[in-house]
Amino acid sequence: PATGARRSERHGRDLASTKGAVRTQSSCSNTDMCVPAMTTPEAFAAIALAAVACDGKLGRDEAHALRCQLEYRSLYNDSSEAAMGELFDRLLQLLREQGVQGLITSALPQLNQNQQQSALAVAAHLVHADHKITAEETDLLDQLTRQMTMPDNDARMVVEAIAALNRDMLDS
Repeated sequence: PATGARRSERHGRDLASTKGAVRTQSSCSNTDMCVPAMTTPEAFAAIALAAVACDGKLGRDEAHALRCQLEYRSLYNDSSEAAMGELFDRLLQLLREQGVQGLITSALPQLNQNQQQSALAVAAHLVHADHKITAEETDLLDQLTRQMTMPDNDARMVVEAIAALNRDMLDS
């Protein structure tokens, strides 16, 4: 528990200090070297990272929420601190090279329909982590709902349910 908290805090700081992506391109560089397909854990984390980075700002609250969302999932709970650091290093590099859309385009085909549904729910939850929903974050969630292999209406219901869960009842 204490180690996990330290690990979350450290990775939260590392992620919070990273800037957003600068451009979008295909998964192949100008030298025709293609990026290998992502693993399922990389793809799931990539969708979550895209959600917190889509507005060009990766705040401490969002980075911490990202780490917490992944830390206890079965895909990651046996990963060492070093392995998680390497995972995020790879994903952040891809984010810088391909942009948010490139990251999503690389990730979605690696996830089955249930994994996509969970990734969408996590992304929607992370968008609400700082309690400020930007136009970029709304656009990202709309884009994800359109790109998922699940029925569009089902994807929208996931996003709406997460929004309702995070809504402050005192808001008018």
